[in-house]
Amino acid sequence: MTSNEYKHKTVLLKETIDEVNPHDNGIYVDATFGRGGHSKELLSRMHHSHLYVFDRDEAAIKVGESIQNDPTIIGDNTLTLIRDNFENMQERLLDLGVTEVDGIVYDLGVSSPQFDDAVRGFSYKKAARLDMRMDQRQDLDAEKIVNDWSYSELVGIFYKYSDEKFSKQIARAIERTREDHRITSTLELADIIKNAIPAAARRTGGLAFQIVFQAIRIAVNDELGSLERSLDQAIKLLAPKGRISVITFQSKEDRIVKHIFKDNSHVDVPRGLPVIPDDIKPVLKQITRKPILPNDKELTENNRAHSAKLRVVEKI
Repeated sequence: MTSNEYKHKTVLLKETIDEVNPHDNGIYVDATFGRGGHSKELLSRMHHSHLYVFDRDEAAIKVGESIQNDPTIIGDNTLTLIRDNFENMQERLLDLGVTEVDGIVYDLGVSSPQFDDAVRGFSYKKAARLDMRMDQRQDLDAEKIVNDWSYSELVGIFYKYSDEKFSKQIARAIERTREDHRITSTLELADIIKNAIPAAARRTGGLAFQIVFQAIRIAVNDELGSLERSLDQAIKLLAPKGRISVITFQSKEDRIVKHIFKDNSHVDVPRGLPVIPDDIKPVLKQITRKPILPNDKELTENNRAHSAKLRVVEKI
């Protein structure tokens, strides 16, 4: 186990698994394996069950392999590792003969080890090549977006994914810089962002660095589009009484989860209809009308927990 794994603290661990309510002889999915926090907790609470885990990150899959070979963690359960985007969940599970599952867990965003590993290029605070790929096999990375996407495309992702009010100024500064040379470094990009923002706004802190880097990362990995596609499949895969637990860390993700869960748990029934047809009945029941938030103890011990929200639904 690396030092990065030791640093990683899984957010809302107990609450997430409590809400999924695992039972013996079940089939479960960890859609975002990361460093295995939720998977290990799931495995500890069930017997004779099968857990399928998804992750795009090669480092995460290696952690999964070490868990796979540890009988003290696996017990009498089975763990299957799938290195793929969770937007391919239904197809990959169908290939393995799985048509229905009893519970699915999502822990969205970038894991702490990915941020801590400077060479991955996720952090504006650490020197690295602009990368930000969750799956190192894919061609599109942050360097390509910063250098090859048009001014209007850059403005678009900064507005869409970060709501950055100085999106145009930042995109223009990137455009001017790359006319002279290709931008390849995280620290150079951070410096460009800093200099593009008026001095008065700059004094409020480093939020612009964080949210612009976040916007580029979301674009590199198509995080929001993948989430929508994956949740649609997860709902179809879920067995009756099965549950989905989703932890989000930023408002764009949370809005998608909230709306998809709401749309599938509510129907507008015409007035006077004596019986609701099966094809327009809701397929989900919202277990959490409002998101579950970390308690004070977790907020004190884990800085990453501050923006976390947990939403849960159950298949009717």
